[in-house]
Amino acid sequence: MESCRSLIYVDKKEITMTKERAFQGFSKETITFLRGIRDNNNKPWFEAHRSDYDNHVIADLKDLVVDLGAAMKKIDPAFDVTPAINKTVSRIYRDTRFSKDKSPYKSAMWISFKRSKKEWQSAPAYYFEIAPDTYRYGMGFYAASSSVMKDFREMIDNDPKAFKKAVAFFAKQDRYTLEGDMYKRIFDDSKPPEIQEWYQRKSFYLMCQRKHDDRLFSAELVDELIAGFKMTKPLYDYLWGVK
Repeated sequence: MESCRSLIYVDKKEITMTKERAFQGFSKETITFLRGIRDNNNKPWFEAHRSDYDNHVIADLKDLVVDLGAAMKKIDPAFDVTPAINKTVSRIYRDTRFSKDKSPYKSAMWISFKRSKKEWQSAPAYYFEIAPDTYRYGMGFYAASSSVMKDFREMIDNDPKAFKKAVAFFAKQDRYTLEGDMYKRIFDDSKPPEIQEWYQRKSFYLMCQRKHDDRLFSAELVDELIAGFKMTKPLYDYLWGVK
């Protein structure tokens, strides 16, 4: 299998003509803005560069949502695919009320696909994030509650074959890594290692992370995200069984 850092095979059935797409890749101006707001995290700098934010960050993220929308609806018809801030596109303003970091702006921006629910943190979702020097994408929980993870472990206990089927793709690929803090206390030491790495998580998500590369600046990014998101659908469906 090819790694997350290498070129990937894309099913031709998933490809549409580049000229028909809204998203044609991020630009150098996108990266310049993200690095600028990271290094100059203050209102005067942001206001002076707001047009770059609007035209090279938000506009491109909305275009990416538009081009992914149909494919995401195939994964889950209940997804909200509205290309709008606070729907699928993140806000740049940080919530500093409970944070030691009082920087007013985010230097990484993202899109996400999830069902419209108040408790979205404990529901599975798909995401793509672009940062000043890297980008990443994947699927999983933002911050699953302890009760959801308890139900997840019980589902594994009750039907381990169903769980193994849902994650069968994971061992056959090297695009994604499994992320998320783990409990130190072992819940069940009889579980094999390939189960323990999921079973012991406080929350988890799959992530493919790369440094900026050529595909980030082209419409090929759409094909890659479609292929990568489609791969994880069996696990996504299983996690909604937990919910």
